[in-house]
Amino acid sequence: MANIFDDLEVGKSVFKDKQPLDHRFLPENLPHRKEQITQIAKYWIEALNNVTPSDITIYGKTGTGKTAAAKFAREQLNEAASNKNVFIKVEYIRCTDYTTEYQVIAQLCQKLGRNVPHRGWTKGEVINTFRDIFRRNAYGKKLILIVILDEIDILLSKDGDGILYTLTRTDNVSILSISNYVEFKQFITPRVMSSLRDKEIVFPPYGADQLADILSERASLSFKEDTIKSDVIPLCSAMAAKEEGDARYALDLLRTAGEIADEEESDKIIGDYVRRAKDRIEHNKITDVILTLPTQQQRVLDAILRLTQNNEEITSGKLYDTYKEVSKGDSVTYRRIFDFINELEMLGIISTNTISRGRGKGRTNIITLQCDTDLLEKTLYSI
Repeated sequence: MANIFDDLEVGKSVFKDKQPLDHRFLPENLPHRKEQITQIAKYWIEALNNVTPSDITIYGKTGTGKTAAAKFAREQLNEAASNKNVFIKVEYIRCTDYTTEYQVIAQLCQKLGRNVPHRGWTKGEVINTFRDIFRRNAYGKKLILIVILDEIDILLSKDGDGILYTLTRTDNVSILSISNYVEFKQFITPRVMSSLRDKEIVFPPYGADQLADILSERASLSFKEDTIKSDVIPLCSAMAAKEEGDARYALDLLRTAGEIADEEESDKIIGDYVRRAKDRIEHNKITDVILTLPTQQQRVLDAILRLTQNNEEITSGKLYDTYKEVSKGDSVTYRRIFDFINELEMLGIISTNTISRGRGKGRTNIITLQCDTDLLEKTLYSI
């Protein structure tokens, strides 16, 4: 039998390199994020003078360049530090991979050259080992450590703010936190907030023209010459601009459109492939997520779908009433619904917006569905 991969080898392709269309790819230039990168650098420049920088918190919706900007600033700082008599380490931790204080500290120890197991020790032993690194620096210099905690809201919601307590009370450590949600500080206790004293940087959503600039640069790295029709990048950009300026989504659209061109054995990427890419991405994302949700979260989504189809403004109170109707007596508490709403928002299926009802009337959370209603209905009712 012939090797199965022989039959799967791609022949003619519009791609020369797919990697630049991956959102994790760090290009040499980040269009429309110079201001935010410069803000980070203004805080981090203290490290070049052997002073521990201020803590920083970066906010912004998914796909607004937060992680790329932080990593870009890291590369620039490392380059600047190589020409100075300072010892700076900038370590990146993705909190979807390390979801407890123990795991984060153990990983930092590993990155700094201490062999610490990811389980088995007490938390106190791991923290003492971490702090000992700063007391016994093999390089004979003061170590300044900057820790980038990406998607910190996930870590804090699962494990509390112990990690921030430990890091802010360790000498020569600075934190750069990245979050999609301004509200993530609700997980931080006053005693930790008093130590954090962070500087905040907001990343606004990209506009369609800005997304087009990003895609044009990446496309020149990824595709062979003369393979993209003139309407493709504007179409990808316009679609992504509607998704709250999400550059990741724009890149996914362009890459998937190219893959469809290869499947069709076409030497051109056309607008129709972008529209097909949108359907494919939406279908795969929504279907996979919904099918793996717990039953109660599926019922919450069902309630949101019904209210959306009725063109009703969705408040948490109205959602809970509709959810109880869907659940037919098998329902969770009103308080638990807020956890479900936060989790569905993190998955990108819904969004929430807090609005003021006017003087004396308080504030209300408005919930909005962020996926195609027909696809959601088809998926939910196929379960």
